[in-house]
Parts: sequence; C-alpha cells; structure tokens
Amino acid sequence: MPTLSSSRHPTEEQSAANSAALRGAMVGAAKYGIASLALALVGTVISPIYRNLTIQFKVFIQMSGMTLGGWIEADRRLRGYEFWRLAEARRKRDEDVWREWERMVGEEKQDGR
Repeated sequence: MPTLSSSRHPTEEQSAANSAALRGAMVGAAKYGIASLALALVGTVISPIYRNLTIQFKVFIQMSGMTLGGWIEADRRLRGYEFWRLAEARRKRDEDVWREWERMVGEEKQDGR
C-alpha cells in the first residue's frame, strides 16, 4: 500500500496521463463552448422562450455544454493515451522476444548447426 509521501509525487506515467487528460479537457471545453455559443445565438434569434430566460440560466446552459465537452474530450484523450501506452509496451515486449530469438539463432550459427 503506498504511503502518503509517495502518493504526493506522481510518477512520469501519471503525469503524462494527467497532461493528456488536461489538454483534452481544454480542447473539449473550447469546442463545445463554441458550439454552445452558436446554439445560444440561434436560440436568441429564433426562440422567444430562450430570449426570456434569465442571464444566470443562459450562463448555466453555456457552462454545462463546456463541462460536457471537457469531460468527453478528456476521456477520449485519456483512453487514447492508455491505448498508446499498451501498444508501446507490447512493441517493447515483442522487440525483446525478437532480440532473444536473434541471439539464439546467432549462437546456433556459431556452434555450426
């Protein structure tokens, strides 16, 4: 079980995963924020119901869209990072097996088999 002092300092892998998720959250919030803003403008022009909403509720709707976008994109980026780490580990494992195979074949050639 990790101690409190060891859990305060994240590993390189944790830092990289946090960074990927943070970048995803920022990008997702920006994308969905722009989409929410466009929908708010359309709603203001078209809908009298939307026009009569309070500014607080309009801000809530905008922030909800940005939060949703940040959440979705952060999750997507984190899953992509996890896939990349697993593929990298698999590549290294295969590379080690290949090197071992080359070493065994090289020894057999030297023995004259």
